[in-house]
Amino acid sequence: MRVPRRKARTARVGIFGVGYHVYWGQFPGLLDELLGKLAVFEGKVRATGVETVNFGMVDKAQDAYRTAAQLKAADLDLVFCDMLTYATSATFGVIVRSLDVPIVLVALQPRAALDYANATTHMQLANDDFCSVPEFTGVALRMGKPAPEVILGTLENDPEADAEIRDWCDVAMALHAVRRARIGHFGHPIEHMLDMQTDQTALTAAFGCHIVQTEADDLLRMEREVEATEIAAKKVEILNLFDTPDPVSDPLTRKLTPEHLETAARVAVTLDKFVAHHELDGLAYYYEGEPGSRLRQIVTNLIVGNSLLTAAGFPMCGESDLKTCIAMLLMDRIGIGGSFAEFHPVDFQEGFVLVGHDGPHHINIAEGRPVLRSLVKYHGKPGDGAGVEFRIKDGPITMLSIGLNREGRFRFVLAEGQSVHGPIPATGNTNTRGFFEPDVRTFLKRWVAAGPTHHFALGIGHRAHTLERIAAALGVEAAVVR
Repeated sequence: MRVPRRKARTARVGIFGVGYHVYWGQFPGLLDELLGKLAVFEGKVRATGVETVNFGMVDKAQDAYRTAAQLKAADLDLVFCDMLTYATSATFGVIVRSLDVPIVLVALQPRAALDYANATTHMQLANDDFCSVPEFTGVALRMGKPAPEVILGTLENDPEADAEIRDWCDVAMALHAVRRARIGHFGHPIEHMLDMQTDQTALTAAFGCHIVQTEADDLLRMEREVEATEIAAKKVEILNLFDTPDPVSDPLTRKLTPEHLETAARVAVTLDKFVAHHELDGLAYYYEGEPGSRLRQIVTNLIVGNSLLTAAGFPMCGESDLKTCIAMLLMDRIGIGGSFAEFHPVDFQEGFVLVGHDGPHHINIAEGRPVLRSLVKYHGKPGDGAGVEFRIKDGPITMLSIGLNREGRFRFVLAEGQSVHGPIPATGNTNTRGFFEPDVRTFLKRWVAAGPTHHFALGIGHRAHTLERIAAALGVEAAVVR
């Protein structure tokens, strides 16, 4: 990681175990053995970086009613129900009915197989983690809730189960962030970009976030508070992170000039103050300002500061794209980056499409050192200044676009592909060589048919399934384009 995270990934996860109270008198030591299993599982969850709240054993209906109230009061982002042995569904029914956060059933038995030659009923009960899963999922459906997903495997030496635990904790961290996020906004969408228009109340309804209306003039005021020492320190930070090569083929590019470095650093410090003042978790903006004004210089030179903040955990999104800002936030909180992106030209010779943008980017997922170039003009926008150029790390990538259906409801459009090594245009913009199955023509036709916006968040790894889980938890439709 090049930029230290300043916005922590966190979540509050509840854990409770279930069993059958009749067993405790019949099989001495079984309850303690099962509580030991619960403690091991809690340790695995806590190791992912989330805060855990352990509600202990629920083994009869009375416990379930008491625990349901405690779970609701605990402000949780996710709940794990650890299926420690067979349990009647009365230990679960009122809980699943009461909660509005995801519940995951965990069936991780201590043995990979029973010791059949020496098997006992006690041994069976200690490994009966899956026994009541069908009863629990069926009761969830009877309660009008979706059947909970299940982590199935062994308590130890099971990489697949451990990966599932981590994935669900990533989901919890994304939900924690988006449901509490303060997303700043100033300006307006570029005129005629109809897919950028967003009902801000609908964003709160769907995701829980609050849109903070700010003024571009706040940047002017805060710029006056910037000290020369702060600018100098920011210049050092920028030059330690970025290469500044000579131009190649594009006449709009120059080697980074001292003037553009000075402006980028001053505006980046201003932006840090702006984010802190408004207590923001992210920002979407587009504003042009009066030609030749100080404000225009500031608002057209946010790219470098925004890229630093995005990598530090504060997604910053140009062209007033609130929806993609949220997509970037979700990607960041599951740990895969989340860079502002759109499609650029298709390479029909090698079968890929360039994926990138001219705005702020998540530089921590760059392949190698990112580049800063001076641009004599920003294409399609006013102003001039430093542009950020890099490609995403080689390997698997995931895309998330948040669009709208005809009823005005949000919709996740997801896809997975590969970032493949190769040259990109030296234009001061990001670009990644994106390869997609079954071929670039078919994929792009299927992608646009799914109803995305023209922007999307781009992250590393194949995590469409994780983002589908987040969508399900939020009650948002999701489509994976293949």
